[in-house]
Amino acid sequence: MGILCKVVDMLLLVAFMVMLVAGPLIDAQLVLPEATFPEVLVRLKQQYAEEYQDYLMVEKPHFFVALVWLELIFQWPLVLLNIYGILASKHWFHTTCLIYGASVITAMTALLGELMGSQKASDKLLTVYFPFMGLGVLAFLRGLVPNSGKAQTIGKRSAMARVKRA
Repeated sequence: MGILCKVVDMLLLVAFMVMLVAGPLIDAQLVLPEATFPEVLVRLKQQYAEEYQDYLMVEKPHFFVALVWLELIFQWPLVLLNIYGILASKHWFHTTCLIYGASVITAMTALLGELMGSQKASDKLLTVYFPFMGLGVLAFLRGLVPNSGKAQTIGKRSAMARVKRA
């Protein structure tokens, strides 16, 4: 199980690095004034919206804007924590990963429901959004697996050793 966790962690690390950059540079353009961003980033977002016919990026429905705020205020800090947790092998990584995964799954359920229910989304657009559901599921499942089989320690003794015996 250890090698599988390391492979999953590396996949998640790559995805988290992408989210670390994409969130504030691309997605934030939906909620902040475009004048805040360099012209090259504004053009990049516009080219993406045209090429993939992403009507959510163009129309900016209220629920989508709210989900972008969720991403920037809640999920993005978790991305930072998860990157640090993976790189520093922190014992709390599985907890933050679980929270991140649950949040992404919830948001993607609403987004995919809209995309598939509206009949406006092309197959090309769906291929952009579906991997994020996969990311959420992978992060959630990784969060269910503890980092190692070692007993948690408090100070120099294991947590179980601190329990008073009757």
